[in-house]
Amino acid sequence: APPPPVPKPSPRLEPHRTAELLRGPVDAAVREECGAATAAALRPLLRAALPGIVRSLQRDIDDMLDLRGLVLRSFVRDKAVLVDLFQEVGRVELDFLVRSGFGLGALLGIGQAAVWVLRPVAWTLPAAGAAVGYVTNWLAIKLLFEPAEPVQVGPLTLQGLFEARQPEVSETFGRFMELRVLNSPALLAALSEGQDGGRFYEFLRKELPPPVPERVVRAAAKAVRRCAADPAGHAELHAYVTERLDIRATLSSRLALLSPTEFEDLLHPVFQEDEITLIIVGGVLGAFAGLM
Repeated sequence: APPPPVPKPSPRLEPHRTAELLRGPVDAAVREECGAATAAALRPLLRAALPGIVRSLQRDIDDMLDLRGLVLRSFVRDKAVLVDLFQEVGRVELDFLVRSGFGLGALLGIGQAAVWVLRPVAWTLPAAGAAVGYVTNWLAIKLLFEPAEPVQVGPLTLQGLFEARQPEVSETFGRFMELRVLNSPALLAALSEGQDGGRFYEFLRKELPPPVPERVVRAAAKAVRRCAADPAGHAELHAYVTERLDIRATLSSRLALLSPTEFEDLLHPVFQEDEITLIIVGGVLGAFAGLM
C-alpha cells in the first residue's frame, strides 16, 4: 500500500533552545573524537554556530528529510505497525465487519438452505458457502467507504462509515503516527542516517567549513545519531521536539479539513491490501463451512 499522507515540515523549532539541548551531546562527541583540548578550544565556536545550523536545517528540511520515505520504510520494515494502524484507525469499521458478516451471512445462508432443499447436490454447499462468505465481506467493505460524499435519500443520509467518522479518524491517525512512526527519535535517525551521516554530514560540512576539522563535523553528525538511538538519555530534547512539531495536531487538523472524497482517496489505499485479504478469507471460510 502507498504511504499515508504526512505533514510538510515547518520551522517550529526555536534555534537557540534547540541548540542548547544539542550542545551537550555535540560537545561529548567532539571530546571523544578529537580530545578534550580540541573540544575546549572549539566550544565557543560551536556554541555560536549551532543556532544558525538549526535555522538552516529547518530552511532546507525538504531536501534533508524524506518523510514519506520514512513512513513507507517503517511499514515495510515492521508489518506489525501497519496492522496496528489498521486496527486502531479502523476499529469501528472492523466491528461493523464482524456484525454485518453475521447478519448478511445469515440472510444469504437462508437462500443457500432453500437451494439445498430444492436441489440437494453435494458441491452446491461449499460453492454457496464460498459465495456467501465472499459477497458478505465484499458488501460490508463497500459500505465502509461508499458513498464518500453524503447522499440524501428521503429522511436518511447515506455515507460510508469511514468518511462519516472523518474527525475522529483524523485524530486517531494523527496520534498513531506521532507515537509510532513520526516520533522525535525516528525523525532524528532518518535525518542522520547513512555512512557518517550521509547528506546530513554534507550539510554540516557546508555550515562548518574549514578550518573546522573534518573530525569535528563527523562528531557532530554522530551526536545526532546518538540522540536518536538513546531517547531515554536525551528525554528533554525529544520532549521538546515532539511538543514543538506537534505531528498529531498538524496531521489530524489537515486531514479533518479535506473533503470526504479527498479524505477517502488519501487513507483508503492504506487499507486496500488488507481488504482483499478479508474478502478472500471470507470466501475460503465460507467454503469450509459448506463442506462441514
